[in-house]
Amino acid sequence: MGTSGRQGPAGAEGRRARRHDPQRRTRILDAALEVLVADGVAGITHRKVAARADVPLGSVTYHFASLADLLAQAFAWYVGQRTAEYEALFTEVATRADLIEILVDLVQAGPSRHRGAVLGFELHLAALRDPALRALTHEWTRASRAVLARLTGPETAARLDALLEGMIMHALLSTEREPREETRAAIAQTLGPAAVGPGA
Repeated sequence: MGTSGRQGPAGAEGRRARRHDPQRRTRILDAALEVLVADGVAGITHRKVAARADVPLGSVTYHFASLADLLAQAFAWYVGQRTAEYEALFTEVATRADLIEILVDLVQAGPSRHRGAVLGFELHLAALRDPALRALTHEWTRASRAVLARLTGPETAARLDALLEGMIMHALLSTEREPREETRAAIAQTLGPAAVGPGA
């Protein structure tokens, strides 16, 4: 009994330490995004997310009321991250040429760098079937166009945003990468001779 008495508090302390995991919810959301990249909305399960996050299955169901709740919060987490990343891409843009090169890089990025685009398309596809997710697609479109509009004006930003989505989808699906010069020419034509800079 003396031995078990010594082990009891230690075991309880170990259990308390495991329960104290303030980053667990964030890890679950990040894991959900990784599963969405790998398997899509159709392939996501609580069990896959738990395994990817390295947490007990019960932790996923504790933090998220349902799989739909997990999806919605994971996509919201993605939109927040993606918006910040997208804004950061353009912080050093000073000229029209700078902007074009950044947009060409965005389209020409390899599959590993298109993780965000894959998640974006998964979100749009899911939103076609789930109206509750459409607020997130609207938020992302508004945010991405607002970033471009600060450099080009709202009308040009809307055209560029639509062009970029189509070109990135084509790049993801194509077996051959489009020549960089062709990508640059399409972006330059859509941008037109517009000045680039705050309030353009």
